[in-house]
Amino acid sequence: MAAPPHRTGRPDLAASPAPPTYVDANRLWVDSRLRHRVGLHLEGPALARLGAHGEVCVEVGTGRRGLGTRVAVERFGARRVTAVDLHAASADTARRRTRDLAARPGVHLMVLVADAAALPLPDASADLLVSFHALHHAADWRALLAEAARVVRPGGQLALSEMTSRIVDAPWLRAVSRHPEGRFSAGELLEGVRAAGFQTAPERTRTWAGERVLQAVAVRSAG
Repeated sequence: MAAPPHRTGRPDLAASPAPPTYVDANRLWVDSRLRHRVGLHLEGPALARLGAHGEVCVEVGTGRRGLGTRVAVERFGARRVTAVDLHAASADTARRRTRDLAARPGVHLMVLVADAAALPLPDASADLLVSFHALHHAADWRALLAEAARVVRPGGQLALSEMTSRIVDAPWLRAVSRHPEGRFSAGELLEGVRAAGFQTAPERTRTWAGERVLQAVAVRSAG
């Protein structure tokens, strides 16, 4: 069966398939020191300025460096953090690299192997869910947003940084980085966030580099 047309959010490419991937070097960037520094010193502070905060936090897709967990503790005021990653090797390494955070007085940290679309957490149990570029790796990114809405309490927050289709589907990136079909534009991602049960606002949303990166802090609706 032929693959369905790929939607990019760009009218001129709406029916185009994703470019081919020749070498999948995702892990070289995702777990790199440079990627960690960009998240820690640029994206994290930017989300803090957009209002991200919460004592009880969940991070999805923590990777080998525990980026979102570190940002949550150091920038967002988190004191209880549950970080999850689908890969056991990533979770093990993140656990070692965040020992300094876990040793801080008043900080409780767990790193678990789990699917971000099926979190082992109760309903409405978190003040904040943090995602640093996890959604564009997920085959069903809307399922991750629905799960975020389940575990975040009414009035709690979703804080995310994401690459949009404008960069994920760029031929140069697709050539060296494998991602699922059906990636989102900035507008499509925000629509998905709202459909999952979060409220967005212009003052808590920003885009970088011609809408190639979206950052948003959305509030869980009461209803």
